[in-house]
Amino acid sequence: MTKLSVNINKIATLRNARGANNPNVVQVALDAERFGAQGITVHPRPDERHIRYQDVMDLSKVVTTEFNIEGYPDQRFMDLVKKVKPAQATLVPDPPTAITSNTGWDTIAHQSMLKDIVAELKEAGIRVSIFINPEVKYFEPAKLTGTDRVELYTEPYAVGFPIDPEKAVRPYIEVSEIARELGLGLNAGHDLDLHNLAFLKKSIPYLDEVSIGHALICDALYYGLENTIQMYRRKLEE
Repeated sequence: MTKLSVNINKIATLRNARGANNPNVVQVALDAERFGAQGITVHPRPDERHIRYQDVMDLSKVVTTEFNIEGYPDQRFMDLVKKVKPAQATLVPDPPTAITSNTGWDTIAHQSMLKDIVAELKEAGIRVSIFINPEVKYFEPAKLTGTDRVELYTEPYAVGFPIDPEKAVRPYIEVSEIARELGLGLNAGHDLDLHNLAFLKKSIPYLDEVSIGHALICDALYYGLENTIQMYRRKLEE
C-alpha cells in the first residue's frame, strides 16, 4: 500500500497572508488525518514564509499518523528535527531562496556530507529519506549514505505525462528497480496530481509513500478537503 502524506505548507501560506491564525494549520492537519491522510508533511524554510518552526513544534504534539519534515539540513533544521523526532526526515537540497524544490541531491558530490547527516538523524531514531533525481548514477551513492529511503523528484514526470505517459515514467521505473535491488524504500513527490498519480502508482506499485501538497490544496478549493483526500486515496488504490 502506498501511503498518502498531505503537505500542508500551502495552508500556512494562506494563513500568513493575513496574519492571525486562519486557517489554523494544526486543525487542518488533524482534519486531514481524520479525512484519510496517512501522513502529514511540512517543509519549514529559514524565512518561515509558510510553515513556521513553531508550527512544527505544535504539530509534533498532535499528529498521530506519520509526521514527515522536509528541508535543507542546516543546523537549525537539524536541531528542530532532532528535538521533534518525526517518523521521517526528508533531506532536500534547495537553497533558502528557492520558491520550491527543483532538483534532487547530487549524491556523488555530497555523499560524505549526507552520510554524516543521515547517521546523526538515524542515531536519533528518525527514518531518513533523500530527495533524488531519476538518474541511475545517483542511486548507489545514495545507498552508501546509509539512508533508509529515497524520494523520487517527480516534476519531470508530471511535465512529460500529458505528452507521452509511457516515456515520462520510463526513467522512474528504471531507477525504482535499482532502488529495490539496493534495499532502499521509495517515496515520490512534486507536481503529482489527480491526473498523473494513478499511472505512476500503476507503473511503480511498490511505492511506499507519496507527498502531495500544492495540487491537493488547489483541488480542495473546488472539491473540499475531505473529498479531495479521498479522491487521492482512490487514485493510489486503483
